[in-house]
This record gives sequence, C-alpha cells and structure tokens, in this order.
Amino acid sequence: MGESKLKLAKRAEMLLSCAGVQTVAGRVQVRWETESAATPMGQLAYFIEFLNLTGLWSRWLEECPLTYTSPNAPSKAEVLGTWLLSMLAGHRRYSHVTTIRCDGINPGLLGMRKVISEDALRNALKRIPEAEGTAWLDTHLADSVAPLLDAAWILDTDTTIKPLYGHQEGALIGYNPKKPGRPSHAYHTYLMAGLRQVLGVEVRAGNEHTAKHAQPGLLKILDALPSQRKPRLVRGDNAFGNDSLMTALEERHQPYLFKLKLSKNVKRHIGKLFRQPGWTDAGQGWEGLDGELALTGWGQKRRVVVLRRPLMGEIAVTGDDTDNGQQLLAFVEADRKAGKGITGYEYAVLVTNTDHEVLSLCQLYRDRADAENAFDELKNQWGWGGFTTHDLHRCQLAARGVALAYNWWSLFVRLAHPDARREAITSRPWLMSSVGRRTEHAGQTTITLTGLHAHFDKARAMLMRVSALLQGWVAQAAEQLSPVTVWQRVCDHLKQIIAGVGPPRSLRLLRIMQTESGNYGF
Repeated sequence: MGESKLKLAKRAEMLLSCAGVQTVAGRVQVRWETESAATPMGQLAYFIEFLNLTGLWSRWLEECPLTYTSPNAPSKAEVLGTWLLSMLAGHRRYSHVTTIRCDGINPGLLGMRKVISEDALRNALKRIPEAEGTAWLDTHLADSVAPLLDAAWILDTDTTIKPLYGHQEGALIGYNPKKPGRPSHAYHTYLMAGLRQVLGVEVRAGNEHTAKHAQPGLLKILDALPSQRKPRLVRGDNAFGNDSLMTALEERHQPYLFKLKLSKNVKRHIGKLFRQPGWTDAGQGWEGLDGELALTGWGQKRRVVVLRRPLMGEIAVTGDDTDNGQQLLAFVEADRKAGKGITGYEYAVLVTNTDHEVLSLCQLYRDRADAENAFDELKNQWGWGGFTTHDLHRCQLAARGVALAYNWWSLFVRLAHPDARREAITSRPWLMSSVGRRTEHAGQTTITLTGLHAHFDKARAMLMRVSALLQGWVAQAAEQLSPVTVWQRVCDHLKQIIAGVGPPRSLRLLRIMQTESGNYGF
C-alpha cells in the first residue's frame, strides 16, 4: 500500500474511532483528526505577514549558506521555517520540534511543504559552513537593530553562563555562580539597552568567561558602526573594568561606565575617602564622592566615583576573646540617623571617562539592571542556551538564531503594543495563541481564529492595527517609488513612538489605518 493510501486509511480509522467518554456532564463523543488544517498558534499569521512585508524572511532565506545536492532534501524554507516556528513556540531542544508537526496552517504561510524532523533539522544546521553561517546570522542580527540606532542608545555588555550536562565541545569548568564545578558555555552578549535588542552573541568554552574574551566581539560591533550610530555609552559590570578594554574604548573616543572590583587597592582608596567631606546625593539612599585613581596595571589615572549607602538594622561584628582565644560574634544595631550603635556602609566604585554628575552616573548604572531582565527572558522564555549539540558550531548558530527570532518578535510586539514592552510570557498568549482553522472556498483561503484567553478582543485590535500599518507602508512605498524600505518605515515608526526620534507621523497613514482597521490610532 502506497504512502498516500496509508494516510487515507489512517485518517478513516481515526475518524471512525469516535469512542465516547464519560464526563461529569454526561457521555461525550470524541472525534480524532490526524491531519486537519488547524493550529494552536492561529494569530501567528500576523507575525508572518510582518516578516513577509518587511522582507526580513525572504532576505534571511536567500542569504542562508545551506546547500544540498540531493533532490529529496528539504528546502531552505522548510529548514529555517521549522527552526523559527520551534523558537517562537519557546522550545529549547530539537526533540520539541515534534510538537509543531501537527500545525496545519503556519508552515504553509511560510512557504513550507512540511515541518521537517528533529534529525533533519540537526543535520541541516550541521551542513551550514561555520564561518559563513556565523557571518550570515551576525549580518541579520545587525540588520535587525541598525535602523534603530539613530536614537541615543546605550550598549550593555555582559556574560551569562550556561551549565551543560553532556559531552559538548567547549564544555569546560570555569566560573559558574549557580552550578560551581559544572562544565559550561559562556555567552558573551551585547545588548541595546531599553529595547533589549541583541546586537551580537558569542558562545565560548566555559573557561573563557572573562572580559578579555568578550572584548574582541564588542570592539568588532563598535568598529562596524558608523559614527552617527555609535552608542552614547558602553556599560558593564566589574568584569569589564580592566585597563585593556578601557584603553581600547578611549582610543576610539567611546564613553564607558563600568563597575570596579573591590580589590585591595580599591579598598585602600575607599579608606582614604571615608571621613572626607564633599559626599553628594547619588539617589536611592546612596551618596558619592568623585575622584581619580590609578590602579596597578593601568596606564593612566581615571575618573572613579565611590558610592556608599548606610547599612540599617542589625549587623554582625566579630572579635577575639583574649582570655580563651575564641572568636566572638555579636550583633550591633546600625542606624546612623538614630545616633545609636555603629555606622556601617556598603560600597560600590564606578569608573568612567564621561563628565556626567555623580547622581546621573549612579542612576545610569542602576538602569543596567534591565539587562539582567533581558537575559532572564532569553534563557527562561526563549530557550537561549538550548538546542545544544556536541559541536560548538551548531551551538553558535542556535544562540544567534534564538537572538534573531527574539529581536523580530520583540519589535513586532512593540508595534502592536507601543505603550510598553511585553516579555514573551505575556506576549505569546496575547498575540500568538488561538485556535486557527483554515477553510478553502471559491479559491479564497480563510483562517478562522478562536480565542483562548480573556483579552482576545484586545489582541484582535492590536494585530489588526499592525496589519493596517504594514499594508499602508507597502502602498505608500509603491506609490512614491521610494528607496526607503518597509522595514525602514517600521523602524522609523518605532523610533518615533519610543524615543520621539524620526520623521513626523504620516496623516495619510493614519487615514489608511482608520479606514482599514476600524479607527485604531497611533
């Protein structure tokens, strides 16, 4: 029996197996369908429209350095489409691909004939040449953020550790705060602050976690940017406050703000300043004192700001009992304002080549905490660090691929919800999840969506609004024969609504939106 007859026989068998189930409400008939034009991600059609009209999908597809010689091999669309749908669903393992093979709608909307198997996906990514593959994804990561960099922005650099539990290439023991002694990979990452867009990521062996291994990637990104798109500030934690990186940034006239490790010499500097006057308000209970410092190994003096905040409540104090040689532990009330007990402080030291006042510098560094939110979303909601294989090459591709899907989806969500950013844990249920069923009649394809959450009406308004925007920009570009792409118009719009940068909003586009989407304004 041929494959087509087997499918028909199986389908007939499943349709006939309408065994009833006994529920609280009584007996209910259950009907099984193995192949239906349905999907649990019905609203994804709007995101696919976004990828199509902006040209993001076609360019990514055309430039992919994947080649096959066999006529039975999957197409690029089937490989990249399977990968993208899996990432959008929040998967973190290749084995999870099987859960989207029942999607009867979205693969076709991406130009796919089928969702390929997990083994086919692994093998396809392995066939992509290492140098060409990383360059391909790096280019598209850069393109996904480049038009947004006209506005003032900050570059956050950081390293996150991914513990490993197999025999992956580069799985070596290094700094691992959550799993000490566990082999890991180090993800050196460069973020556009605020929008939380990923500019680049490099996966290194677990023992290559220090800032010196992140420096080449950071400088590569900075050197590739034209002067008008360079960041107003490069920001990082105490791993990046070293002479090599600061010197490299100073040579490029690039402003930076880093935290210093509390080394012996830094502590000595703090001790000299303890009773000096001139401490100024640094916000949120902190006070700061400006100065200069030249640490061992530095080629020059640099501006440092010492920050301190009084400790409140009980603190532990140790001492020695001279009679019996035992260590003593006491708890003393630390409350400077009440004038009792002792005064204790916690300290932090910043190093910078900017001339911002102390209060501004302290707030700028506090704002860096948002980068940790980006890492949390990438790791826990996007499977970043997942899709691991034995070879480091495919891990590099996976890290960049997830980052790219994350960038695209984040910008799409911001178009739909311009007032505030929404993480995937919120945006997926709102803008992706609904039962979608496809029907064909008189040559017309219709997708009927059924809501799965209480905000389905709001989601409908948001997605219709985005669709009207995109179609309006397409019409406008066609009429004007403008070299400005729809993607550029998307980014100009995002800059306008987020940062107030860019051309004024088009009244004509507003009229188009009101006509096509039921009076939804910007």
